[in-house]
Amino acid sequence: SDSQDARLLGMPVGELRHRLEQCKSKLLMVRSQRVWPGRDEKILTAWNGLMIGAFAQAAQVLENDRYLRAAMAAAEWVLTNLRGRDGRLRRTAVIGASAKLDAYLEDYAYLIDALVTLYEACFAPRWLARAVELTEVLIKEFWDDRDGGFYYTGKDHETLIARTKDPHDNATPSGNAVAVLALLRLAALTGRSEFYDKAERTLSLFGDLMRSSPSATGQMLMALDFYLGPVREFAVVGDPAADDMREALRLIRRRFEPNKVVCGRSDTFAAADSSLLPLLADRVAAEQVTTYICQRQTCQAPLVGLEALRQALSQH
Repeated sequence: SDSQDARLLGMPVGELRHRLEQCKSKLLMVRSQRVWPGRDEKILTAWNGLMIGAFAQAAQVLENDRYLRAAMAAAEWVLTNLRGRDGRLRRTAVIGASAKLDAYLEDYAYLIDALVTLYEACFAPRWLARAVELTEVLIKEFWDDRDGGFYYTGKDHETLIARTKDPHDNATPSGNAVAVLALLRLAALTGRSEFYDKAERTLSLFGDLMRSSPSATGQMLMALDFYLGPVREFAVVGDPAADDMREALRLIRRRFEPNKVVCGRSDTFAAADSSLLPLLADRVAAEQVTTYICQRQTCQAPLVGLEALRQALSQH
């Protein structure tokens, strides 16, 4: 710390800080005369997906609205500028130019998973609806009907010598693995059994690889852990602005419990959203926040109030 440095140097803290500022100014003046390093200004759908998911998760755990706003702004930009009128994603763009190149598996998988996390952070159904739309394109373009799993390129992509499936993690996680996790999370939230089935077949396809090379398939093993469960589905109903609603979400989100999904009623929730989110269909709250804990769309008795939720969480 500055106080420790000042003590070691035998000078007042104020003098140390003043001298440090002088040093920084001299260094900045010299550095500004050098050639600035180049900056890679391409915008990738996949990498933005990773960023959006990270911001949305941090917003939940740290209750930071700035992170949530950043995630929403980035998601809006990607869906507006990196998605064509046909609903398909594009791979890359630079500011001031049109997006180009057909998106790869990782572009879809990372963004879909991020949109699910973004939904869980704010409960705006539109993010989950966009995730479902992209998942339907993902399955149509990348799914292998014969053997299961997802190809790296879509079937409408330019012709290649071979269409491959890469389940290995590299600098970024495997597209197949992230797709499996996203499908499982969507299946838990929406009740769409076809999403669950696709995830199950993909895990089966790469089962031998996970056994023989676990260090190369860490993300797939995380997806397998989610598949094996149990996965708890939390449906939280109450006034979004009420203190007890915020506290209930805090209790759920701050626990390290990766095998869960969370949904809740927001100000934008409408009757039409019940088909998208059956966990919230016909859910009503008493005068206090009410939490439903479910598995595979089958729910326990409602937990009314914070104390009931605390007791249920303490037993898990």
